Amino acid sequence: MIPNGDAIRLNFGGFLPLSTVDWRGRSVCTVFFRGCPLRCSYCQNAAILTGEDLRDTEEIIDLIKGSKIAANGVVFSGGEPTMQKDALLVLARAAKDLGLVVGIQTNGLFPGTLDALIRERLSDRIAIDYKTQWEGFSCAGNSAGLSSANYRKNVRQSVEIAAGAFREKRLPEFEIVVTVFYENAKYLQEISRMFGDIPLVLQQGEHKIPMVPGGVTNASAYLAEKQAGLGQYTPLSLAEIKTIADGLKRDVRIRTREIGEIVYNRRYLL
Repeated sequence: MIPNGDAIRLNFGGFLPLSTVDWRGRSVCTVFFRGCPLRCSYCQNAAILTGEDLRDTEEIIDLIKGSKIAANGVVFSGGEPTMQKDALLVLARAAKDLGLVVGIQTNGLFPGTLDALIRERLSDRIAIDYKTQWEGFSCAGNSAGLSSANYRKNVRQSVEIAAGAFREKRLPEFEIVVTVFYENAKYLQEISRMFGDIPLVLQQGEHKIPMVPGGVTNASAYLAEKQAGLGQYTPLSLAEIKTIADGLKRDVRIRTREIGEIVYNRRYLL
């Protein structure tokens, strides 16, 4: 309940009763939050970026309870779950009361929500899908008035909060996920240096929806051209991602559609 006594409602995006891919090594249920201010070209859940489907959090808690027979955790994803702070906190508290571990998949745009989760010990795993400078322009022109500069500032604050808790053992699992394309591979060296010892995942990217970079004067024409050309993009192969990882000279995990996730160790290159 919120202070005025009204039930907290969630803009609901969907529910997966059982997943073995949303949390490595665990069987979990996944709650999808509807809505996200970013418009990334590779979004797998574009259908829930907008729209409204308001549900009482009690209804979602009942769904989570129903999965407990097979799941030992719950992942909150989206959309962007941290955008709906009050609902997320209510659901995370309920999951903890049920004895479930809690994972958060986030773009890092709302550091205050992550800070609240960590302070209450409501999260056992945080995965930040970090947008590079190239992708950061996907938030240009959205209804929230966000810019790539806003995103970079906020996501670095989110990383700082989560990394501090991870190093202090207050957050059991933390990782940075970068979705890799030809266009953003050049930023990975900087990201690797910036985040040092934080576990890094290189995820194979596939363009799904076009985005409008900053400075485009005719957005409609730009989007039409990009939409027509999406089929020309081919995701990077595992071998190509390994080559990119070699240049980072660190251990990473590589995630592709074909093989799932592997640990890629190149210590002998150091």
